[in-house]
Amino acid sequence: MRIFILALDDLWDTGLAVSLDAFALANSFSAQLMKGAPHFDVSVVGVRKRVRSRHGFPIPVQAISSEPKPDWVIVPALAKGTPEQLLPALQRPDVKLAKTQLLKWHAAGASVAASCIGTFVLAETGLLDHREATTTWWLAPVFRQRYPHVLLDESRILVSSGTAVTAGAAMGHLDLALWLIRTVSPQISSLVSRYLLADLRSLQAPYIIPNHLAQSDPLISRFEQWARENLKQGFSLQQAAKALATSSRTLQRRCDAVLGKSPLAYFQDLRVEHAQSLLHGNDADIESIAAEVGYADGATLRTLLRERLGRGVRDLRASLR
Repeated sequence: MRIFILALDDLWDTGLAVSLDAFALANSFSAQLMKGAPHFDVSVVGVRKRVRSRHGFPIPVQAISSEPKPDWVIVPALAKGTPEQLLPALQRPDVKLAKTQLLKWHAAGASVAASCIGTFVLAETGLLDHREATTTWWLAPVFRQRYPHVLLDESRILVSSGTAVTAGAAMGHLDLALWLIRTVSPQISSLVSRYLLADLRSLQAPYIIPNHLAQSDPLISRFEQWARENLKQGFSLQQAAKALATSSRTLQRRCDAVLGKSPLAYFQDLRVEHAQSLLHGNDADIESIAAEVGYADGATLRTLLRERLGRGVRDLRASLR
């Protein structure tokens, strides 16, 4: 498998490094255990001759030529963690050249992938339109508003959608590399994950901080504050809208546009977050915690935690200690 990693200036160091390390380990295990040639021919390429990482380290890049053609092109994350940094960066000349080059590679038959904030660069091409995708969770509201035709689900760590694959925040780079390795050899992928102490995860949901998502919109920010003050109460869209001096329809529409979910679903997110905090260092029984977050019984809370986080109460207590 021939892989091009498209390096742009001001790249997030860890994202590039962990991807290269994962593929290098895979090649090493392949040569040792399978007595064959390395499976992954990885090149770091750039649209500019000189590329530096966020910490100022020079990244040796190969010039892009018509041959050889890649099977996969990966776009790692730019080190632009806020909308104020990211949106101007997407207008840079090198990013626009990268967009054009990605379209050429894809037209020639290459599959494309991106992790974390690199998903924004990939989305700029339009190649994610009408496809399922994920992105770095704290920039999901910005992503959703900028690319309304992308079917975004930021709760997932990795989403494969035909010839495009996206991965979530930060260490999603490693999840993406492991996924690509697994398409060639599940055995090698398992070895790499063990050597790197990387659990095979499927959800970003346990890592999402709901109030970070709410800050991007004044109405949603006010709704979040109201919701936290009323977690013990049963949710009522009409009561929430009245308290915020808006209509139910407006609140519903803004939640969908900014968060990609209903007001009730976001209210439940906050309940899950608070329940997690109560499970941490707290020996209270599940019935008491359920009452604290507004549920009549522990069974309902157990079901919600498993649906949202993919873990039961016992696993959550163990992981939080």
